[in-house]
Amino acid sequence: MITSVYDHAALSAAFGIDMADIPGLGVGAGWGRVPPGGRSDPHQHDEVEVFVIVRGHGHLVVDGARRPVTEGTVALFEPFETHVVANTGDTDLVFTTFYWRDQPRAARRANRTVGRGFDRRPVFVFSTPPTPNGDLHLGHLSGPYLGADAYVRFQRMNGVRAWHLTGSDDFQSYVQSRARKDGTTPAETARRFSTEIAATLRLMDIEPDQYTVTTADPDYPPALTAFFRRLLDSGRVAPQDAPALFDAETGEYLYECDVHGLCPTCKAVTGGNICEECGEPNQCVDLVAPVSNRSDRAPRQDSARRYSLPLHEFREEIRAHHNLGRVPARLRELADRVLARDEFHLPVSHPSSWGVPTPTVPTAPTAPTAPAVPVSDGPEQVVWVWPEMAFGFLHGIQALGGRLGEDWQADRPSADWKIVHFFGYDNSFYHSVLYPALYRLAHPDWEPDIDYHVNEFYLLDGEKFSTSRGHAIWGKELLGPDTVDAVRFHVARTRPEGRRTDFRLADYHAVVRDTLIGRWQHWLTDLGARVAEQYGGRAPDAGIWTPEHTALLGRLRVRLAAVTTALGADGFSLNAAAAELDGIVDDVLRFSLAERAAAGIDHWGSQNRTAIALELAAARLLGRVAAPLMPRFAAGLAAALSDDEPDRWPSLVDLVPAGTPVDLADRIFFGSPTPSTPPGGTRP
Repeated sequence: MITSVYDHAALSAAFGIDMADIPGLGVGAGWGRVPPGGRSDPHQHDEVEVFVIVRGHGHLVVDGARRPVTEGTVALFEPFETHVVANTGDTDLVFTTFYWRDQPRAARRANRTVGRGFDRRPVFVFSTPPTPNGDLHLGHLSGPYLGADAYVRFQRMNGVRAWHLTGSDDFQSYVQSRARKDGTTPAETARRFSTEIAATLRLMDIEPDQYTVTTADPDYPPALTAFFRRLLDSGRVAPQDAPALFDAETGEYLYECDVHGLCPTCKAVTGGNICEECGEPNQCVDLVAPVSNRSDRAPRQDSARRYSLPLHEFREEIRAHHNLGRVPARLRELADRVLARDEFHLPVSHPSSWGVPTPTVPTAPTAPTAPAVPVSDGPEQVVWVWPEMAFGFLHGIQALGGRLGEDWQADRPSADWKIVHFFGYDNSFYHSVLYPALYRLAHPDWEPDIDYHVNEFYLLDGEKFSTSRGHAIWGKELLGPDTVDAVRFHVARTRPEGRRTDFRLADYHAVVRDTLIGRWQHWLTDLGARVAEQYGGRAPDAGIWTPEHTALLGRLRVRLAAVTTALGADGFSLNAAAAELDGIVDDVLRFSLAERAAAGIDHWGSQNRTAIALELAAARLLGRVAAPLMPRFAAGLAAALSDDEPDRWPSLVDLVPAGTPVDLADRIFFGSPTPSTPPGGTRP
């Protein structure tokens, strides 16, 4: 007999609470203690785990679902379920835990189609709002926008309530800079390019469920002000005098696009506030050899008073947040670099005439808590657009809910919200480090459950896409009804996931010519001709199966599982998804070529029917699993097979019912690519 008695003195820190092992039970076991008001760090593992609450009360949060617990409660956690235990009482919450590995159970959980609790939660998928200082080029489209669109389409096919949200990031300093260049106002510039951006997204078959135009929404500025006041009321965001840069000729305050120099961390050429190479933020004043973009002179340094956030004080909160959702190692490494700074006071407001005004920063020293109402002295300042964006996401959810009849409130974010962000690496600091800190201040009782999907830079002929240098291929140059699926496929194959990749126009044309037309289209047309010639244009019933037939069916099932993983929440990769779609065609082409040796022999007619039935099953599978990535192709292929438009994700590879009309022979799925304006040419 083995016994164990709870001993407070034997506990030590683990998972953000106090734990002690219980040895010798044959399974992992331990005691746990959560002090009043405390909570464990969110975490997940491959073991099955059982909690038995011995004393106290509180709640468990499991994949966004909150459950009350009290003494006598027994709870089982499946493998990979993210769980947190919190104490809401005034005495210790004490529990016993038992855990063990069940590999088949873990494998089933790892292979699930729907993400962590997605089937019972609203899922809000954001692509970073584009800056309306220009239209969208393929570098933009390849990253957050195509990624979020395909992600949402897949989730909806699996019964998840998922929505794509983005908008127009109107108050960016880059909008003001473009307006100066064009001799117009920032509002006019934002309005013009926001309209262009929305039109380009539609050409890409990307139509977000919520598109917030910040300058056109009358509810946005006062709601943002209320959010900022929450930050001030926390006492952690307060005015601070700190060095800043000013133009040597005009005396203008310089930040973001107004100044450039060398990154203080990696020494790459960078603009103000963020380095695109290493991803680390800068304070502008710490740039090496800074140059003003307003007068091409070295700026002067002086002191400025701005609202500031002591980000270094949030190390543990941010690291705990990164245990909750999907946070790629690239982001965790960046956060570790940034949070390693001894102190990091980040300005969250800047002197500017473009943006939503903050309570004016006072010129005299103030109490630790900044005023929550405007004061008359000091320069006019605006909420910096990056902290503003943290609120903008919540505002977008509320606006979407208003149209759907849902009670989603930006000032009362819910624990069951699942948020998924798609963005470029140059936005990583803001999304994965700054925003969790701001949410902790504005909504201290909310534990935001966020997944992050980040892409690197998409190069054009080996160099970065550049609006200013005209080194870009604009979406409107390539996109049209006959080309959109080809563009989406090629961009998915080559988008920069985890590494920088290169778009070359000649490669795109070759993929359309040799892959989509030369292999996909040729196979489908030929299959349709064989069905018309041999079976009167109707799907034959399968007959006798050979080992080669069952082998193909097995390979198709493997492809289905692989593309399901590639489009799923945990392993999302459009590179992998596009490769698996092409792999389906590869598998069936090899099979078809081998089977044709006996295709005209009457004695093998039953086996030949099975071969054709399997090719039609492969075509049906291809259309269904291509739907998130290539929706027009998928709809056209479904129509050719007399099938419903694919709106549900397949769970198996099924045959086309015998006798179904097949209209593949005359269907054109991909048109020849038309020549595009070369980079640097006339922009539409």
